Amino acid sequence: MEVSHTLTNLIIFVLAIYVGYHVVWTVTPALHTPLMAVTNAISAIIIVGAMLAAGLTEGLLAQVMGTLAVALAAVNVFGGFLVTQRMLEMFKKKEPKKAQVSADSKEHK
Repeated sequence: MEVSHTLTNLIIFVLAIYVGYHVVWTVTPALHTPLMAVTNAISAIIIVGAMLAAGLTEGLLAQVMGTLAVALAAVNVFGGFLVTQRMLEMFKKKEPKKAQVSADSKEHK
């Protein structure tokens, strides 16, 4: 007896939801802002699911669509990390302007 591809894809989808739920809720908030952490984790799960779907399909159109899904999700993940990095840089303490000006004047002397 052979299992249909639809059932296999449904099982993968349900497992991706289960794993995604556990991955999202175990992300340490100190690493990212909560919103970006959830977005990046969901996109990472989408990449895994898209790779599995692209690898298990037999038709050319389905493989192309799966590859496109992997590429778009990867762009989303990397973009999310870049945005998170920029957001974290906003919260770094900067030198006061007076200290910076006095340091510049000492260098010129």
